[in-house]
Amino acid sequence: MRFQDLLAYKKSFSLAMRIFEITKTFPKEETYSLTDQIRRSSRSVPVTIAESYRKRIYPKHFHSKLTDSDGENSETLVWLDFAFACKYISQTIHQELTSESLEIGKLINYMILNPEKFGVKKE
Repeated sequence: MRFQDLLAYKKSFSLAMRIFEITKTFPKEETYSLTDQIRRSSRSVPVTIAESYRKRIYPKHFHSKLTDSDGENSETLVWLDFAFACKYISQTIHQELTSESLEIGKLINYMILNPEKFGVKKE
């Protein structure tokens, strides 16, 4: 299996792309703060999922990278809250993106709790 086939990867990549498209409408003065930060954190989620999967022969690295991914996912949630509070996104969009992010968090958690299902050997 390739990391691109992982459901957590697919959903987090899709969310990062949605965020990219939505942030194109953010004000120019947010370019180096909110826009840049939410794009970076959302993109880090699938990137670190891919890294974890490639390091699955090392159980501690697998776990570490997945917890990094979960942290980036949580950071993305905070940036979404800022975007909503600043009125850059509607409540509907905020709820949709938050729901997607929470689902991704559950998928990452499943991977953390069930490493053997992803080819990780017990130590």
